[in-house]
Amino acid sequence: MDKPIRMTYASAMVLQALDLGSRHGFDIIDATCLRSGTVYPLLRRFEDANLVRSEWEDVEIARAENRPSRKYYELTSDARPMLELARSRYPALAATLDLT
Repeated sequence: MDKPIRMTYASAMVLQALDLGSRHGFDIIDATCLRSGTVYPLLRRFEDANLVRSEWEDVEIARAENRPSRKYYELTSDARPMLELARSRYPALAATLDLT
């Protein structure tokens, strides 16, 4: 049985980063300043709960840029209530993320 998603500050940050345009793990890590050991387990739980969907990029794109393939994430419509909860619980959340 999957554990329910708790609205922690870290989970709120990851949801907000995705909503503001971060798409792959390193982007989310950079935007939130969270560790990979926090971000990737949250992304997996979000995906299991159908809050996030993911897709691997084309291998040829990664090869052309001489790097490993990236897994891109995006929020599903099911994530909207969780995102609203995150924003109501942590109103200054958007200001804390560096997405420039």
